[in-house]
Amino acid sequence: MSAKPAVTVTLYEGFLRLYPRAYRQQFGDEMVAVFREADADVHKKGSLCKARFYFREIGGLWRGAFAEHAHHILGSHLRLPLSPRRFTMRSEFRFPKSTTALMVIILGGVVLAIEKAKAIRASLPDTNPQLPPIRPEHFTFFPTIALIFAFFYAAGLLGWVILFALRRSGVHRLSEISDRAAPRS
Repeated sequence: MSAKPAVTVTLYEGFLRLYPRAYRQQFGDEMVAVFREADADVHKKGSLCKARFYFREIGGLWRGAFAEHAHHILGSHLRLPLSPRRFTMRSEFRFPKSTTALMVIILGGVVLAIEKAKAIRASLPDTNPQLPPIRPEHFTFFPTIALIFAFFYAAGLLGWVILFALRRSGVHRLSEISDRAAPRS
């Protein structure tokens, strides 16, 4: 490895001092390791790529340090406009996986209602005389949806119970068993 990446890593470590001490102690080593790998990769590329990389990293360090100091002083629930959302992963911005299924069910209900309305409209004569009440047909859409919803709810509940039981039973201790205890074939 040439001297160039070592100098940039030293500078990066110096910029890390902008962060609060607790943050540096918790994440500093990992940040330096990631930077070291990225720096080695970008060092093989052209000067323009290197310049963009260093500019982005220095800017990210400044923004991150400022945001961490602000969070430390003002509280962790403060949202700062300086950190772009595309770099900030926050779980509260994600939709649950069930949202897609529920949206499809709702769309299916709307389409079905539109088709039913078209069928009713087509069954009515163009004149406006008194009509007898429209007889309801045997309709199985809502019971089917309720059954599907109950099935997925029960499957999710069963999955949660299994995961909770595994966590409580100490299955994670299996990794501590030595290879000597395993039967030989």
